[in-house]
Order: sequence, then C-alpha cells, then structure tokens
Amino acid sequence: MPRYTLRQLEYFAAVAEARSISSAATNLHVTPTAVASALTELERILGSQLVVRRKAHGITLTPTGQYLRARIAALLREADELERAAAGELAGPLVLGCYSTVAPTIVPILMKWVREHHPRMDLSVVTGNQAELPQRLLSGELDLAIGYDIALPEGLESVLLYSAPPYALLPAGHRLAHRETVSVTELADEPLIMLDLPPAAQHTRMLFERAGTEPRVEQRTTDFELTRSLVARGFGYSVLIQRPAVNRSYEDLPLALCEITPAIPPAHVLMMWSREVRLNDRAAALAAFATRNAEQLDPRRRA
Repeated sequence: MPRYTLRQLEYFAAVAEARSISSAATNLHVTPTAVASALTELERILGSQLVVRRKAHGITLTPTGQYLRARIAALLREADELERAAAGELAGPLVLGCYSTVAPTIVPILMKWVREHHPRMDLSVVTGNQAELPQRLLSGELDLAIGYDIALPEGLESVLLYSAPPYALLPAGHRLAHRETVSVTELADEPLIMLDLPPAAQHTRMLFERAGTEPRVEQRTTDFELTRSLVARGFGYSVLIQRPAVNRSYEDLPLALCEITPAIPPAHVLMMWSREVRLNDRAAALAAFATRNAEQLDPRRRA
C-alpha cells in the first residue's frame, strides 16, 4: 500500500497551483507550517524533490513535481467522487449535450431531477445538431449527449430512451389533415418545408428514396419551431421526428399530425457517452435516471 496520504497529495496540488506555500495554505484554510510539513514528508516518502523553495519567491516545480502534478489530478478527483458516493451525495460539474429539437422535452425533466435530488450537482446543457454532438463527446468536451441513432461515429456507448417514428405535419386546413395516416407518395407533389438540420434532412430524404420518389422542397430551415410555424401558415407540409405535446405553432395556430404509411423503422433517441471515457458518478446517475424514466421522457406518452 502507498505510504503517502491523499491529504499530502492535496496539499502538494494546492502548492503547485498557487506556486507558493503561504498562498496554498490560505486557500486550504490551514497553516503554512502544515502545508510545508506535508510537502516535506511527501518528498521523503517518494524519495524525490518535488519543488524548489525560494524564500520570498515562491516555489518552482522540479521535473518530478511536474510529472506528479499531471498524474494526481485524476486520482484526487476519483477519491472525491468515491467519498461523495459513499455518503450518497453527488456534487460537481456535469456537461450534457442534447440535440436541439429534443432538448425542450427532455432537458427540463432531467434538470428538475438534479435540482430536487442532487442540488450540489452543477448540470450545464449544450444544444447542437447530430453532426457535432457525438464528436464533442469523443473529444471529451461532453460527459453525456442525447440524440438520434442516425449517422453515429464509432466509439460510443448508449442506452435507449425511446423510439420516434416520423410523421407528416400539415396545416390544419390541408386536404389530408383529417386523415390519421398518409403515404409519402401522396405528399410528393406538395411543397415541403425541409428541416435542414442533421439528421432530420437526411432522414426525410431517406423516406422519399424508399418510396421511389423525390420531395418538392419549397423552403429550408434549420429551426424546428420555425418549420412548424411555416407549416401552420400554409406554406407547405413537413416530415419530422420529434413530437411536441401540443399540435399548435408558436402563433397558436392549429396543426395536423398524420402517421406515415407504410410504417417504417423509427429513429431511436439515445443517451450516449464515449467508450474511452469512464462515466463519473454524476453522469452514471443521470443515465440511470433517464433509463428508468424513459417513458416520462417520450413526448408521445405525454401528448
């Protein structure tokens, strides 16, 4: 077993950060003597000088000290997480990425759970499209991400939250608005408002290719609610995946929703993380909550 203590490592890390024993002691709310003694004992145990102490000029890290500083950050972080987990407490930062059209129906539920059950967890949310979020996961910028199972790169692990079959969104006065189902071929000659945001546009084109036809694209937008508003105003129809709980636009105009026939495989909404990064306790807890409450996250269940 190592003879050094986590407290000694913590004091060394504070000294390395502040470049001064007295400043580190102030930050740690202990005496400079306590910090200096811990540092001296750590150097004795490791058999290496970690800092060069210069009176009135602070400290300078030796090569060994620089190496140790780089290695102990993760160790101290894991030790802190272990202590909090044993006490049933989750605290610290968690960065969640979420596909922009999905975020309004999922993120508030997740944030409410964090606020009520883990108020010391600092959850921040980044919205984006399907092309950028997985890459940000793989680069380590995000702890978790929520998006569709379309065009995903290698290297991701995931859990299923819910399935989302595509549907046709029509103006309330459209000739097909009274129908429960509509085929892609029936819509092919109608003006399409294309949500040109990955993977929505890719998915829409795939639907028409499978039906052996092409859409007549009238407008392209990159905003989900603008797409719905244009449809409500009668500029055309749209094919979407995400379903708000109400079939009305931002302007409170009515919209009609028709299932697409023949039925095709739905898109799946996933919570994802990088295979190369161990989930911290906060990310693991949020993923577990989302999986247990997947039905609550599905807007079709709440409509």
